Amino acid sequence: MQQTFRITDEDGIHARPATALVNTANKFKGAESFAEANGKKVTLKSILGVLSLGLEQGDTISIIVEGEGEAEALQALTDVMVNEGLGEINA
Repeated sequence: MQQTFRITDEDGIHARPATALVNTANKFKGAESFAEANGKKVTLKSILGVLSLGLEQGDTISIIVEGEGEAEALQALTDVMVNEGLGEINA
């Protein structure tokens, strides 16, 4: 399952929001979660991986979840992106 977002936070994705995404991804042990942006794909279970994407306001990120509980995991990650003011769903 996949959802694409446009980064709206003026600071992009820095340490605090990256930590929120990583902590959420790690709650779902049976699912593999990835972030893909600018031609680079990293695990969402590593803060360094997420920060290495260097996401800034206006960039696009795809969150991909595969495995057990993928729908719930994707919804939880979507909630973090939207509720933390990081990004909006990019239809």
